[in-house]
Amino acid sequence: MADTTLVRYSFEGEKFEILVKPDPALAYKLGKKKDISSVLISDEIYTDYGKGTKPSIEKLLAAFKTEDKTEIAQIMFEKGDLNLTTEQRRKMIDQKRKQIIEFIAKTYVDPRTHLPHPPLRIELALKDGRITIEPQKSVEEQVTDIVDKLRSIIALKSENLQLEIIIPAQYASQSYSVLKSVGSLKKEEWQNNGSLKAILEIPAAARPNVIDKLGSITKGSASVEVMK
Repeated sequence: MADTTLVRYSFEGEKFEILVKPDPALAYKLGKKKDISSVLISDEIYTDYGKGTKPSIEKLLAAFKTEDKTEIAQIMFEKGDLNLTTEQRRKMIDQKRKQIIEFIAKTYVDPRTHLPHPPLRIELALKDGRITIEPQKSVEEQVTDIVDKLRSIIALKSENLQLEIIIPAQYASQSYSVLKSVGSLKKEEWQNNGSLKAILEIPAAARPNVIDKLGSITKGSASVEVMK
């Protein structure tokens, strides 16, 4: 593992760099560490660390509206790019890939079956398409572009389903909180006998998960039907 790395930030053509400790810097970038002083190797700001060149006060004020080096470092972390070590990059890409696969499996379905693709199929499609995963971008920032590229390999469609659900009285209260957490309750009717009849809207890919959860709570006694 390298002992040092850089945070880089550009503003209107001007480049700025600051020297940091790799693992603490990554923890700070991810919001897991709050004390920026423990992340910095020094608080010196460079235009090119390799050459040892530094910006003028005027350039710092133009880019950051402050001369305070701690504030500047905070802005650079927030808006700039942390230069990841090879090992950090590999781990972050692996983690981000898993998050993207999970998101696609929960949000998109095969339009022919209206069922989610198995995660392994999505993973293989990512490899077949040689699709780049950006470790420092959120899932939401890159998943739309990734799905567009995947569609040339596997069929993907985002759609919602409405389920008509009937839950026996003894499980209704416990199931109600689960229904609210997994989808949008469009209608709920509490019957005289204490049972619950509800219309739940969910992403089509979430149907197996919803059925499994309700089945576990109600010991298989819940009725779940897809509304046409």
